[in-house]
Amino acid sequence: MKKSIKIIIFSIFAVLCAVMIALGFYLASIYSKVNKLALDEEKLTSPSLTIEIFDSENKPIKEENTFNHGYIKSASIPDHTKAAFVSIEDKSFYEHSGINYKRIAKAVLNNLKSKSLKEGASTISQQLIKNTHLTSEKTFERKIKEIALAKKLENRFSKEEILEQYLNVIYFGNNCYGIENASNYYFSKSAHDLNLEESALLAGMIKSPNRYSPVSNYTPAFKRRNVVLEEMCKDGIITQDECFSAKNKAIKLNLNTTYKNKLNSYSQAAIDEACKILSLPAKQIALHGFKIYTYQNEEKQKSLEKAISAVDTDGNDNAAIVIDNAHMGVVAYTGESAYKILEAKRQPGSCIKPVLVYAPALNEDIIYPCTQILDEKTTISGYSPKNVSGSFKGYVSAREALSKSINIPAVKVLSYLGIPKAKAYASDMGIEFDEKDDSYALALGGMNYGTNLLSLAGAYSTFANSGVYSSPKFISYITDKNNKIVYIHKKEEKRVLREDASYLLTDMLRTCSQSGTAKKLNELKIDIASKTGTVGKPSSSLNLDAWNISYTNDYTCGCWIGNLDNTPISFVGGNHPTQVVKNYFTYENDNSEFKIPSSIVEKAIDLEELSSNHRVVLANNFTPERYTQNEMFSNFNLPRDISNKFVKIESPEIKSKVSEGKATLTFDAKEYLNYEFYKNGKLISSIKGKEGKSNIEFEMNSNKEKVQIYTSYIGDDRKDLKEIELVNVSKLQKNKWYV
Repeated sequence: MKKSIKIIIFSIFAVLCAVMIALGFYLASIYSKVNKLALDEEKLTSPSLTIEIFDSENKPIKEENTFNHGYIKSASIPDHTKAAFVSIEDKSFYEHSGINYKRIAKAVLNNLKSKSLKEGASTISQQLIKNTHLTSEKTFERKIKEIALAKKLENRFSKEEILEQYLNVIYFGNNCYGIENASNYYFSKSAHDLNLEESALLAGMIKSPNRYSPVSNYTPAFKRRNVVLEEMCKDGIITQDECFSAKNKAIKLNLNTTYKNKLNSYSQAAIDEACKILSLPAKQIALHGFKIYTYQNEEKQKSLEKAISAVDTDGNDNAAIVIDNAHMGVVAYTGESAYKILEAKRQPGSCIKPVLVYAPALNEDIIYPCTQILDEKTTISGYSPKNVSGSFKGYVSAREALSKSINIPAVKVLSYLGIPKAKAYASDMGIEFDEKDDSYALALGGMNYGTNLLSLAGAYSTFANSGVYSSPKFISYITDKNNKIVYIHKKEEKRVLREDASYLLTDMLRTCSQSGTAKKLNELKIDIASKTGTVGKPSSSLNLDAWNISYTNDYTCGCWIGNLDNTPISFVGGNHPTQVVKNYFTYENDNSEFKIPSSIVEKAIDLEELSSNHRVVLANNFTPERYTQNEMFSNFNLPRDISNKFVKIESPEIKSKVSEGKATLTFDAKEYLNYEFYKNGKLISSIKGKEGKSNIEFEMNSNKEKVQIYTSYIGDDRKDLKEIELVNVSKLQKNKWYV
């Protein structure tokens, strides 16, 4: 037994040794190969780089796509600024020769424990190499390349030169490469003038520029800045008093407005998309010579810019986009903000209603466009929605509720549908949700974070594309420096809605553009569907966001106006954003028409039943035309019931009374019926088109008389006869008359 255990232990040890030897040979062979890689000094010191970007006709897009044009020498950077980066990123920077082997060993152990490659233990030298020479992939081979080139870097340059190159290369978010650009963007001054708190803030950002952005994530940025200050204090760079004083100061930004258009240009959006596709930062895309070919249409881009510039946005942040529905390519985009609008999430307001509520409900056969919904004071699961008007309209159709953006019916329909199912539909149309998005406020756009213009416009393109969703893209294809295609956009389509459900939703949104909140668009006289959205500021008459998303058969156009710092605006979705969309389609003159699917049928419904009992039932063959209303339905979801009105004429229930020689007949009249009263063959009275309690009076000429009542539907020759007899009792019985 003991011998067998020894054999097993020895075998395991032998296998481990073999694995370690094999791994050693493998790593040595990789190192030998990568050690031959040359250090490209131009990539380290190039002050300015450009990415070539082309439109749909392969013409260069004439926008600024340069990087690192703000290079600053180490001697001009304050000592406390350089010390902040060394303290948080690489404490032993001035001692090691490019590699910190202790940190690598610790990272390897942590990675083995977590079964991942989360920790890299990179020194400043390694980070400089990674940002200028290599991709961001997490593999052993890339790490070995990084180590080999970092050692060459240390042999070629001094520590001060390496730190200078590093600070002029690293990414600080918002298209800021290098500390000079970052300082100019966030503080409107040169890096030469950075104070201690500003230096610590920038040093803390580079670990994750989006997560620690002081523009969009103030609290994480504040906490991260203070971590840097504490590390500087531990390293003896600053005193305890300096640390305490700096930590208690709020972050003070002074965003440079000259960046507003550049950050939200079409080119920048395309570059950001390329970074995700290639898993490379923008500077590496420029260094490697990749070329980006987009869907931009020069004329449509000009039309969109003209459309938004013609509207006074009063200095507020704004953006507009146009998507080609057939290719799902963004043909035009423009925006103005000190922060990237497409990276920010905003509450969508009522623009979410078609995506989250009405389209799914139509697809699930829960509602018809003509379904009546009671707009009343409502509380569902503790949530009490309110209408913007503060009043209630009673029963309204789903079409009217959507087109006029009445809130309470939308919340009710969401309750019929269920929140999980509604979110599943919206997710399939590209809308992302936070785990906290689980209340009925979702029906009105009440999301924890929200969505952005690109995602929302892409969701609406689903309706134009007959219920098929595909993610909108700026980039058509990308080539390397040798013009070899390395990426090409291929639509990944997903059927989300039935074709007929999608068309019914479109038809409802047509009504919005004709007589609803987007009625400005009715002047265009084109086939267009639209929805507006407005997000109010709590306890204020002002707003935070104003939206319009509209589409024709061929193109989807959306506009957002607001402020990413939540400065309130005075606009609503139905005015300025809708005017931008109207301007665009005026310039472009889109005459495409929505195609009616074969599964859509038009049926007449009983208008009287709809009005009286709020039920959608089909009219029968005898229903007069004036009491019918033609509505569109899916052939898969037709009303099951046929009206029983007008099949048999409803004879009235007559109550009679005689007093002092006069007879009075009382009954409940129906507005769709005609009543004729005859006595002794002579017409004495008629009532037509009246609803509610009615009566007639006439003289009694004898003790006993017969009255004939002929009832007929207005416009119908059929008549029903009802006869009653009035008896005059003698005065001996107290002059009472009886029927």
